[in-house]
This record gives sequence, structure tokens and C-alpha cells, in this order.
Amino acid sequence: LPSPFRHGHRQPRAFLLRPTAGTFLGEYDGKSDLHVGITNSNGVVYNYNTEGVHRAETGWEQCISIPLVQPDMFGLLQQWDKLLEEFSVGEAWLPHRYEEHDHNCYTYALAFINSILTAQGKRPMSKSEFTEKFVIPQTKKASKYITLHQALTANDFYIVPLPEQEKQC
Repeated sequence: LPSPFRHGHRQPRAFLLRPTAGTFLGEYDGKSDLHVGITNSNGVVYNYNTEGVHRAETGWEQCISIPLVQPDMFGLLQQWDKLLEEFSVGEAWLPHRYEEHDHNCYTYALAFINSILTAQGKRPMSKSEFTEKFVIPQTKKASKYITLHQALTANDFYIVPLPEQEKQC
């Protein structure tokens, strides 16, 4: 069974999802808060919280990754980092504007995605639309994997990644 988790810092131009504390295969109980971010072309994770926008080079080693740019989108591939940085220094993402339910990491990530869609002349996506179309299919896979992982480890099985999976992570 292939792992649904990726090393986020090796996932350029992607939407990432991970537990706010701990890891999916460690402490995550299925009810704890999740945190999201967007990677630049070098795997630096831009994410927003009570302290403002962070540019993380570590901490996203086990996450769900949703690629955001198709390989044939040459203009966007070249401008991604500049657009992400310019977006991230906007006043909307100052620390004092953070609000846990209405102006949070998901708001930040989706607003950036929508800014890209709008610049391409496409319709922006609502939170529920993006979640249903892109996030839920990936989290369903992750949930099944976590459940299986917990059952195996609870029954004294040892889990090792296959060699080709180690390269993906």
C-alpha cells in the first residue's frame, strides 16, 4: 500500500496539509487541528499563523501534498516564487489579522490559489469547493492509511517503506 504522505520540502509549488502538532503517523488522532501551507519552487513552505507568514525550510517532512501547477504552465512556473512572496507580504497577512476560524492558514493558502486563478482569467474557488475537489480525496486516502498503520503497529507488526517509496518521501 503506497504511503499518501510526502516530504513537503521536496514538493515544489504545492498545497501541503499536516497536523498542527506531531505527525500523521505519530500522535495524530483524526480530530486534532491541521495546518496548511504553499511551497515555492524550492520547497520552502509559506504558511500563516498567529505570528504572521512563515517561510519554513523544515517541519513539513510528512504531509499530504496537492500539486498546484501543471508542468506545461511555463509562465506560472517561472513567476511562482515572485507571486508567492509578493502575496505573502500583503497587509492581510499581518499577525494581528489572524483569526482562528475566519482568517487562518487555510484562508491564506486559498486566497493565494485564487489570486493565481484570477490572474489566469479563471473563476476563484470557494473553500468548500477546493476542499471537496482537492483536499477530501487525499485525506480519505490518508485516513485509510493511518487506520491501517495504527492497527498494524498495535499488533506488533513492523512497517518499512519499499525502496521506491523511500525515494518519493
